[in-house]
Amino acid sequence: MKKKIITYSLLFILLSQTSCNLLFYSTKNTFKKNARELPYDVIIVPGYPYDGKQWNKVIKMRVVWAKYLYDNGYAKNIIFSGSAVYTPYIESRIFKAFAIAKGVPNEIIFTEERARHSVENIYYSYQIAKEKGFKKIALATDPFQTNNTRKFIKKYELEINLLPILMDTLFKLDRTEPQINPNTAKIDNFISITESESLFKRLSGTFGKQIIWKEEDLKKKRLKKKLKQ
Repeated sequence: MKKKIITYSLLFILLSQTSCNLLFYSTKNTFKKNARELPYDVIIVPGYPYDGKQWNKVIKMRVVWAKYLYDNGYAKNIIFSGSAVYTPYIESRIFKAFAIAKGVPNEIIFTEERARHSVENIYYSYQIAKEKGFKKIALATDPFQTNNTRKFIKKYELEINLLPILMDTLFKLDRTEPQINPNTAKIDNFISITESESLFKRLSGTFGKQIIWKEEDLKKKRLKKKLKQ
């Protein structure tokens, strides 16, 4: 029994490492392929909950990567996306505040403050990008979120390329925490999504079932038909 447990544990570790290696290999290829089309008019950066205290790892890597892409000519503008979902801080505003504190110009940053799920981050930011007249659009986030959302982009044929975070590049960048005033992004009378929505409804949102689509963005007839029902 003990040998079986050890064997299964080693197998799990091996599969996990293999999966991660494949993901990061795929990430490099994806970035290299889409970087050929630079500069992008805008990159979309999904938000992440902020607790009012910490410059956590996810916020750090997404903001630092967005700055890297702007500083190095990959993108002309940035859309940070995310509402106040799990904490009373509007995620996109927190990201914007951190980016400005790190030296990104205020005038090239836009915020999308409606999204409560990753796929909503993408679609509602895509709407803003089109309204602003941006043609070349890319999603810039961590490899795992990129991998989890690429099917959504492909399914709905959204004109969005992928510029995922290259971890080896990220680790060479300045990731020191800047000082911000988070209260500018804080809302009153906040209710967490865990209290306002059931688990089933939150899951439906994760799969894009709560998105309010514009018919013009649905290229497939069956999707348009489903929207009208």
